[in-house]
Amino acid sequence: MRILIADDHSLIREGLKKILLESLPFADIHDVADSADLFKKAVKEHWDIIISDISMPGYSGIEILRQIKTTMPHIPVLMLSMHSPELYAVRAIKAGASGYITKESAPYELVTAVQQILSGRKYITNKVAEVLAGSLDADHTKLPHESLSDREFEVLKMIYTGKSISEISEILCLNVNTISTYRSRIMEKMNLKSNADLIKYAIEHKIAEL
Repeated sequence: MRILIADDHSLIREGLKKILLESLPFADIHDVADSADLFKKAVKEHWDIIISDISMPGYSGIEILRQIKTTMPHIPVLMLSMHSPELYAVRAIKAGASGYITKESAPYELVTAVQQILSGRKYITNKVAEVLAGSLDADHTKLPHESLSDREFEVLKMIYTGKSISEISEILCLNVNTISTYRSRIMEKMNLKSNADLIKYAIEHKIAEL
């Protein structure tokens, strides 16, 4: 069994390896620290399952997930995140993920999730199922931030945390003009006028927990 783990924190990668090897001692586990290396390694080698963080330098985990599923639709991908299912589960499942778990629940759910996915099924927790069911509501009930693309949502989070356009540019490996364009799109789609409006919105809709 070959498993590829992607996370930008080495301690997280080592922790995930330890959890998996305790139950799957013969697994051949490799790891990468960013989305670019994840995609390169994913397409060059055979993997039974990929476990990927959502928030990584460069492209987000969901953007890389879309690329992986387009190129190699047969490879199952389990998304792992520090964020609650309300924020990313729907985006991840719609992008092709075979499951979604939080880092907090990983010590208890990771092995079960991997085994279930390798058996050909999706791993959908009760909480994720509730979130998915809620997403089936009519479009007019959607909140403004739900209309954002994955990249726009990443930029929104970074603006909320106080990062400047140049800092976001460096983190995402994109030029400043591109980030400014993303910011303009976010403001337009969400009908906001300033960063202060964005921060107020983030707090009101619990994006402040990111």
